[in-house]
Amino acid sequence: MPDVCVVCSALSFSWPDDTPVFVNLFLSVPAGRTGLVAPNGAGKSTLLRLIAGELSPTAGSVTVRGVLGYLPQHLPFAQDQTVAQVLEVDRTIAALHAIEAGDAAEEHFTAVGNDWDIEERTRAELDRLGLADVALHRRLGTLSGGQVVSLGLAAQLLKQPDVLLLDEPTNNLDHEARERLTGVLRSWTGCLIVVSHDRALLDEMDRIAALDHGEVRWYGGTYTEYEEAVRGERDVAERQVRQAEQDVKRQKRELQQARERAARRAATASRNLADAGLARIVAGNLKREAQVSAARSHEVHASRVSDAQTRLDQASRAARQDDHIALELPGTRVPAGRTVFHGERLQATYDDRPVFAGDGVGLDIRGPERIALTGPNGAGKSTLLRLVGGDQQPVSGTAVRAEGRTAYLSQRLDLLDPDRTVAENLAASAPALTEAERMNLLARFLFRGTRAHLPVSVLSGGELLRATLACILFAEPAPQLLLLDEPTNNLDLVSVGQLESALTAYQGAFVVVSHDDRFLAGIGVDRWLRLADGRLTETGPPQR
Repeated sequence: MPDVCVVCSALSFSWPDDTPVFVNLFLSVPAGRTGLVAPNGAGKSTLLRLIAGELSPTAGSVTVRGVLGYLPQHLPFAQDQTVAQVLEVDRTIAALHAIEAGDAAEEHFTAVGNDWDIEERTRAELDRLGLADVALHRRLGTLSGGQVVSLGLAAQLLKQPDVLLLDEPTNNLDHEARERLTGVLRSWTGCLIVVSHDRALLDEMDRIAALDHGEVRWYGGTYTEYEEAVRGERDVAERQVRQAEQDVKRQKRELQQARERAARRAATASRNLADAGLARIVAGNLKREAQVSAARSHEVHASRVSDAQTRLDQASRAARQDDHIALELPGTRVPAGRTVFHGERLQATYDDRPVFAGDGVGLDIRGPERIALTGPNGAGKSTLLRLVGGDQQPVSGTAVRAEGRTAYLSQRLDLLDPDRTVAENLAASAPALTEAERMNLLARFLFRGTRAHLPVSVLSGGELLRATLACILFAEPAPQLLLLDEPTNNLDLVSVGQLESALTAYQGAFVVVSHDDRFLAGIGVDRWLRLADGRLTETGPPQR
């Protein structure tokens, strides 16, 4: 393994509408585990796609030394594909079985090559990622989202890559699957680049590469150490801001004092010249020299003020704080004790098989409860949310919803019209608001100025979440029950904090499916439910 595995030289990339993403980017990634962090929309996924060869740079070059494996954020698998097809071992295994059955055709031996142990290696990789019970002929449509992600990772690991790119690999993974992934990456000996908002995973990295405004800054150590370093940098920058502010005030004061001195000197000089009885030409020259001297003094002090203001602007940019959503949502308030949902013996089916055990599951949601719904991948958590919200009807059992709106935020974030702007989507959701009220509201969701008039189709993951939340929370009537399915998927850490801010202001009841313990702690969950083996049980917070 070479010391440097990925090199980007003078890399530039723009979208077809000429919007630049990178301009003259230089990046050298060494062997070991690298966590790539940046705000949503900064180009993390685009950079991985350029390294993987999915996109071509506008200028510059990308060099990858060794075999490359790449797990994208959105997996390009069809529901009717088999596990073997996703792993790209279907033809090799079919040829191997043909040879074992006595068919000695040359094309079978060519297909097998040196992979006589392909089935054993495949099963070992699946077992390592918690897919021991998944048959190679099984269709993807029967797997959970987390199982599909683990399967995609297994497909890359079977390539035995030297360089592995992972884009949000913990999305949809339950705690057990995340721990297995972490174990795989701990033993990784090649070059690894991980884009993730998962703080626990980033704490397994050897170094952090922070992408900001088209430049990369390197920090040795884990994400926690990176956060400490950034806090230290921000503290220094804030001190520099205070110093720069004082410098600007001093320079402005000195400029004003210089003006006043120049004015006094000019007045005194005029009186002295008049009293001295000098010739008019001599007096004029002396007056012009005094004016030139005063102008030079003014330029010097004005330049100092300008320089001090520049230093203040630079210090302020270095000390900038990430924006947080600040809201009041009184329309979402639900009285304590009021039942907003009652479900008895709810049952659903998938491929004609019952999702829940026995007669089904029961669930009551009362008042402003904040419920976390946990459980392994494939247990039926998303199905239960759809039953609660009414997007799916139970095949048996009773579901009763109180008056008032229930809002369901799916993993796909597909509620908005992608061809309309953010402002147009909000106008459709909340037509009673005036345009001024809508623009003020969008500003509170960090869509300021022209950002409010962007088409939804061009928004980053974090921006799409904020736009969707604005339309959901301020639609008429306001929702008193909010259902969220893995809402932090594809969000950077800043956007996760913004989501926490919005949910903290929400005064209704919500049920959230998430595997992110820190996020659940941040939104004040007060009731924990676990769905496993078809049964729904009350639990306490996870002990980790």
